[in-house]
Amino acid sequence: MKLILPSGDTITASPHFSLLDNLKKGGIHIIAPCGGGSGICGRCKVIVKEGPYRTRLKEKLSDQELADGYVVACQTFLKGDLKIEVPPASLLSTEGAVAAGKAEELAESFNSYQVAIQPLTIRVDLELPKPTLTDNVSDTARLKRGLAQIGYAKTNFPYRLMRELARNLREANWSVTVVLVDMDYGKEIVRLRPGAKGEDQGKYGLAVDVGTTTVVVYLVDLLAGRLVDSAATYNYQIIYGEDVISRIIYATDKGGLKELQDIVIDNINNLIESVIDKYSLAEECIDSIVISGNTTMTQLLLGLDPAWIRLEPYIPTANNFPITSAGRLGINVMPDAPLYTMPCVASYVGGDIVAGVLATKMHKSDDLSILIDVGTNGELVIGNSEWLITTACSAGPCFEGGGLKYGMRATQGAIDSVRVNPHTFAAEITVIGGGVPDGVCGSGIIDAIAELFLAGVITPKGQIRTDLGLKNFRSTASGGEYILYQNENKIITITEPDIDNILRAKSAIYAGFKVMLREVGLSFEDISNYYIAGGFGRFLHIDKAIIIGMLPDQPREKFKYFGNTSATGAYLCLLSAQLRREAEDVANKMTYLELSVSRQFMDEYVAGMFLPHTDLAAFPSVAELTAT
Repeated sequence: MKLILPSGDTITASPHFSLLDNLKKGGIHIIAPCGGGSGICGRCKVIVKEGPYRTRLKEKLSDQELADGYVVACQTFLKGDLKIEVPPASLLSTEGAVAAGKAEELAESFNSYQVAIQPLTIRVDLELPKPTLTDNVSDTARLKRGLAQIGYAKTNFPYRLMRELARNLREANWSVTVVLVDMDYGKEIVRLRPGAKGEDQGKYGLAVDVGTTTVVVYLVDLLAGRLVDSAATYNYQIIYGEDVISRIIYATDKGGLKELQDIVIDNINNLIESVIDKYSLAEECIDSIVISGNTTMTQLLLGLDPAWIRLEPYIPTANNFPITSAGRLGINVMPDAPLYTMPCVASYVGGDIVAGVLATKMHKSDDLSILIDVGTNGELVIGNSEWLITTACSAGPCFEGGGLKYGMRATQGAIDSVRVNPHTFAAEITVIGGGVPDGVCGSGIIDAIAELFLAGVITPKGQIRTDLGLKNFRSTASGGEYILYQNENKIITITEPDIDNILRAKSAIYAGFKVMLREVGLSFEDISNYYIAGGFGRFLHIDKAIIIGMLPDQPREKFKYFGNTSATGAYLCLLSAQLRREAEDVANKMTYLELSVSRQFMDEYVAGMFLPHTDLAAFPSVAELTAT
């Protein structure tokens, strides 16, 4: 049996596996936040154009979707050849290209540290004297002597290179390039190349951000310190669950650790291939890799058992990791290319947050600052050059489109901003990339909730008023819905369950703020800078986030968006030994506050489950808007 795609391409399929599994085996990955197979989320939707099949879970689909041939892929099985279409909103897509000005921003960030470029590897040209009867030291001793003469004494020579050393030196006529790497115990020789070619072939590195939702790769020229290009895609682990807890459960209770490791390495390899092929680079040009991610993503990537991260007292296997090689993980560059992993802090504060502190330089300032990295988890850091305290709260995937009826990431086709006409209550939307929308991302739904709340059609409890007789609203079995977009073929709405998800997420973040500030005896007014990180923040409108009670009601000039600080921090550490040491110092300096056992956090969380908050006095600008 076959699955036939609109392009005419076919996938050999089995009737014993669901459409979701058959598509996965054919290399087409579909969003399945609940892990696929359980049918809990109903988001792995595809359209059957022609052919026999059996399906269930129709209640997850609207009447219009059923009429258009939509099915839930994990609950649908072939009975013959099927012609199908995968809607863009269901597809795990790849995106790339360097955003305008990104290379300049990164270079400015690196230059602001005023440190030398010192990647993980050093290339040294050697012209060794040939052995004679009077100079008859061993080949290994000859090589080490040559290195010592130019300042590289006491280098470690691994056994794997000894096996071919004699032949390699003689075939190279004693002219070689030696590649060294800084290890914890000193320098180690990782590679020998024939001919003293030095840097002629080019020298590149990869800064990799392994996020819960996305994976990003930066290709960096290590000689100039310049960002060459980037590529990004969904983290394909998302098909096993959208949050870290569901992936930990899959890795441990379902024995899927190797599967989760393999799929994220496939992610990284696909992105590496895309950027290397674009510039026709040979694999030996990639000298080193730095990887940044939260604690769970880091352990899954390294193949470490994450089971005890989710069990009290919440302990990871490690927070600091020895330098390893790309080949040991199956990353498709030179197998001996050294791989450095950003240090983590605790079970739910990882290397991505350490990278974020480096990117913002908050650890070097006398001013008090807060770093907010909003993703599937909301991680917070408060402090300055003297101290840093950090915590994490589970925001869930809704800010990145997960768990929302028509939610999607902030990629092409997503509604990213919304204004509500105060007279007709019609939505005025903008769509990333223009054209007809495929769904709504986190910033779009925050805009809509804020505007509808100010208009009085969403109550402080998050309920949509359908008693006003407005044509932009409708009632369903799950409550009221607001119509963001509709044409003859498509409808995109915001539902009361969507609003409830946003309320829970924003309440968790605001409660995290409050508990941390109380812990150190500070208030929001004491904070000079609010740094917002993460892909979601790029489209976030600060005013709207304050209106719903996600961010504190503070002067808007205090807020600054820093972008993907995890990737930025990885880029900085890729280029500099001093900044790698600084990252270790930052990780060791942070004090971690565990919120899961805090009664104060639960009290603040409950208090925040309203628009904007039960304490309206904490939001004077919002109180003024709602009073008019």
